[in-house]
Amino acid sequence: MAYEHLLTMLMTLRIAPGERIAIDAVARQLGISQTPVREALSQLEAVKLVSKMTNVGYRASPQMTHEEVRDLYALRKLIEPYAAARAAEAMTDESIAELQAIDREMTEVVDGDALAYSQFAEADARLHRLIAEGSGNRLVAETIERLHAHLHIFRALYSTNAPTRAATEHRAIIEALVAHDPDGAERAVLQHLERSEQRMDTVLAAPEDLQK
Repeated sequence: MAYEHLLTMLMTLRIAPGERIAIDAVARQLGISQTPVREALSQLEAVKLVSKMTNVGYRASPQMTHEEVRDLYALRKLIEPYAAARAAEAMTDESIAELQAIDREMTEVVDGDALAYSQFAEADARLHRLIAEGSGNRLVAETIERLHAHLHIFRALYSTNAPTRAATEHRAIIEALVAHDPDGAERAVLQHLERSEQRMDTVLAAPEDLQK
């Protein structure tokens, strides 16, 4: 519970990058002791979402640099297409039903609607998590989960969201997964990542006062 609470706070920027995290305040808010909060923070530190500072305590990790975001995309393009191909081979009826539900949720999002975008982001996270877990490779799944968390926080800081375009790209991924088409899933994920990176680069190239 402590881990999920803190992760949600970080992902939604209710704990901003670089902000100090008061363990006692979190414990009081959740009605638990400080021990599970410390354990949750230790887990988040392991995936670089928080850092422990001597004589200060824990802070949310600082905002990623533009170069780090590009490095993140380079790694995603190496790992996620492979994961999608393996997931396509292993799709179950239950997984297919979830994919179809995700597709419906994404197509209902309207660009510029902040509330709807939060729902889109949640569906997006579910899709990538399903692909990661469907790969059948625990290390690949854990890596994708970490990368996606960092990218989501960066997206929330900048106007890099294009739900309508992304939903179309996601539908191509979903259709390949549902069809048990590993080559198609691999191509669709790579194309999505390349276009997502292009959208990110466009925003990062803009003057700073236009990025927010």
